[in-house]
Amino acid sequence: MTSTTHRTTSRPLVIASIMASMAMVAIEATIVSTVMPQIASELGGLHLYSWVFASFLLAQTAMTVVFGKLSDLYGRKPIMFVGIAVFVIGSVLAGFSWSMPAMICFRLIQGIGAGAIQPVALTIVGDLYPVRERGKVQGWLASVWAVSAVVGPMIGALIVQKLSWAWIFWVNVPIGLAAAAGFWFFLHEAPTVRRSSIDIVGAVLFTVGIAALMIALTEFGVGNSGVALAWAGLFVVTLVLFIAQERRAADPMVSLRLWGGRMIATVNGAAMLAGMVLIGITTFLPMYVQVVLERSSVTAGLALTMVMLGWPIGATLTSRTFHRIGLWRMVVTGAALIPVGASTFVLLGAGSSPVLPAVGSFIIGLGMGVMSLSSLILIQEGVDLAQRGVATASNVFSRNLGSALGAAFFGAVFNFGLTHGDGRPMFSDEQLRMLLQGMHGSVAGDSAIRLALGGSLHLTFVMMLVVSLGVIALALLLPREGLVENRAVAAGEASPK
Repeated sequence: MTSTTHRTTSRPLVIASIMASMAMVAIEATIVSTVMPQIASELGGLHLYSWVFASFLLAQTAMTVVFGKLSDLYGRKPIMFVGIAVFVIGSVLAGFSWSMPAMICFRLIQGIGAGAIQPVALTIVGDLYPVRERGKVQGWLASVWAVSAVVGPMIGALIVQKLSWAWIFWVNVPIGLAAAAGFWFFLHEAPTVRRSSIDIVGAVLFTVGIAALMIALTEFGVGNSGVALAWAGLFVVTLVLFIAQERRAADPMVSLRLWGGRMIATVNGAAMLAGMVLIGITTFLPMYVQVVLERSSVTAGLALTMVMLGWPIGATLTSRTFHRIGLWRMVVTGAALIPVGASTFVLLGAGSSPVLPAVGSFIIGLGMGVMSLSSLILIQEGVDLAQRGVATASNVFSRNLGSALGAAFFGAVFNFGLTHGDGRPMFSDEQLRMLLQGMHGSVAGDSAIRLALGGSLHLTFVMMLVVSLGVIALALLLPREGLVENRAVAAGEASPK
């Protein structure tokens, strides 16, 4: 493992570069989710709506563990350069999208870059700071999401009104260049390379398997049960092959030994389900606020923003209290807040105030901040330094896997709610486009669309609540001794590792 040299590395400027690189991903999430209804109405293909998010998350999830392992082998700095370059290229191409399939393809490229940026950035923090300081720094990084959440919807609304929506993606170019320059000049690592093999077969099998599962869920949601079963069969086959490959691989993509421990398996399982809930809200809350509640895209963005405001508050509270309260209590508390927040979306109706989903979003963000930071500290200190990159990536991987599955699963639920008994959609893409752009048709027709969307989204929110209950169930299965066996970590001090 390459150890970062503290004498020559400027920690504040490296953290600034990390914050800039993470800001690209954070701003992209808030802008795209807020403005995507308008983009979808212009490009067409509403049935592919959730795939704009799912393609990004699929690529990000598949590549997270790969890049985490590569950073252990070749150092953090070169892998971060690769991630930033790929993300910027994908952003430029996404701005030129001419159809929903093209948009999905270019978002997939963005996802590959994000698969390097997020886990490697968190690993660099783990390298540079001891546990006592790390919680505070992680709180700073969480604040990036808060600022991006506030600025993102406003920038998105301004760009759509004054410029082309393509600039939503192109704003990443200067941010990416600034972040890369910061890493180039201020992060210095000892030039050590570990010899090891990369489990390419495992990465390919994983990607094919997850894609097959997501397509199966999507086809089931639109009523194509035969096609869905065929894709589900492919998923089962690739899953069996993937497990066999990981058992025999010298350096597996997903270490079954690392994941086999009850502590890591439980924490990562809870992170996966929490990721499903988070992407469900990110994808469908803006549509509910704009169409069913008849509010502006800015209002929808601000309601969603509350997730990102709650997250850094939760992370900051955790960094200051986990060494006194204990990590087990912090993980369970964060997990319990997620279903509490999700329950508010089930209570939404056509006459509801947007304040209600904003409050629910804030509570979920608070829970995510508490749970994610306490889980990350636990995992990073539970492994040797040489495994820190892949261990950190396993937690990010789990949350992203949940987001990828959630995008497909909740997309299937959403599409299922919008279809008649014969599988036909209740309204056309053109009707939705006219409604979103303020070109109203008949009063009865607009009301019917809002009623259909409201019913489908309500069903989607109910399923989010069910999934969120699984988060607290898994958190309660977490062994207390697994969270406090390292007494130095429990005391908030640097681990001897």
